[in-house]
Amino acid sequence: MTTLADLQVSSLGPSRYDSPLGSYVAGRKTNEYYVSEDDRVLYDDTISLLEQRGEPVERWPSFEPGGPRARIFHDPATTHVGVVTCGGLCPGLNDVIRAVTLELYTHYGVTRVTGFRNGYAGLVPELGFEPVTLTPGLVGSINERGGTILGTSRGAQDPVVIVDRLVELEINALIVIGGDGSMHGAHRIVEEIAARGLEIGVVGVPKTIDNDIPHIGQSFGFATAFAEAAKAITAAHVEAESAENGVGLVKVMGRHAGFIACYSALANHDADFVLIPEVPFSIDGENGLLRSLERRVKEHGSAVIVLAEGAGQEHVDATGKSDASGNSRLGDIATIVREAIEADFRDRGEPLTLKFLEPGYGIRAVPADASDSVYCARLAQVAVHAAMAGRTDMVVGRRRHRFVHVPIPLVIERRHSVSPDGDLWLSVLESTAQPLDMR
Repeated sequence: MTTLADLQVSSLGPSRYDSPLGSYVAGRKTNEYYVSEDDRVLYDDTISLLEQRGEPVERWPSFEPGGPRARIFHDPATTHVGVVTCGGLCPGLNDVIRAVTLELYTHYGVTRVTGFRNGYAGLVPELGFEPVTLTPGLVGSINERGGTILGTSRGAQDPVVIVDRLVELEINALIVIGGDGSMHGAHRIVEEIAARGLEIGVVGVPKTIDNDIPHIGQSFGFATAFAEAAKAITAAHVEAESAENGVGLVKVMGRHAGFIACYSALANHDADFVLIPEVPFSIDGENGLLRSLERRVKEHGSAVIVLAEGAGQEHVDATGKSDASGNSRLGDIATIVREAIEADFRDRGEPLTLKFLEPGYGIRAVPADASDSVYCARLAQVAVHAAMAGRTDMVVGRRRHRFVHVPIPLVIERRHSVSPDGDLWLSVLESTAQPLDMR
């Protein structure tokens, strides 16, 4: 069970300077729309959860709120901030880079902002990736295109070498934009910094279109990604209903978490079956996929299946291979499902028109939509405030509309996933034709 101690954020030390944004927060008190810096944001959000703890209010788990502070740790006149993007692409990366740069220049007067190219590899001099000087002019319109102007890469680098580079360039704060593996790397950098007794902060902006990082609410770029995936589901629906015994099979991203599959299916209610890693299903059997699909096609003439890439791994052989980030390569569940459907219709002597769609990397390479762009800008601002205030070994997030600081050790201890007992999966069951239990 998460405790108050688990939610304490590390700091480089007490604040030493008046913040240029001090006048922005002077006199502000906590209200429905704002949390003052001396307040906390509760971890639990129901009476029953709090009652289960049986603890006095001062021991209730709570987050430090995000936002500008009256006083800060770093002197803006001498501060040098580094920015790095790591891991896979995600809508909104350029939005975050842009907003970080503009916030530092415009509101804090920090004029030394350096972007490191190609992920953590850009912090290893021998690899030859020269840093980029980030300025308002350079980042002015980068939010209009997908990807990241800094480039990205997967895989770990030696934290000793990275910290040597930060010291060499006189970096005071490093903002890491990345996913689970990137935050593991950020934590190792913090440990090396602490071992040397250096005053360098590391602040993360969590990034994953799978939305599988815990405690941060929704990750940026996720909404844009599932909206793109929803277009493929619409296309599959059109193809399926236009053919005799039409079946549309749409494979979407989601190695360990089925959020993209769930949200994209709910976006248009065209899916009849949603298969995700968190909910096991059988291919055969009365409630299995094949018999359920047979009944759906007989009743409605067509059906659409949305399949997360990590679903049904119990039905495929392990590949025994890993990617550069150490993630196990998944078995090809889409081929297993596709061949099983084709064989079943053939064995029953029924015609079948099966269309397979895989939006794949396309959903993460597009620019952020307007909603995500706003979210990226606000996360970036909160990250800058935290960095300038001397916070370290933490990420920014938004829980129930409150921006908060979350310790990195807490977000890397487990993955966020769709709960079979949660209201999201209940909504999926309500909008599809699939049985409550497909085993």
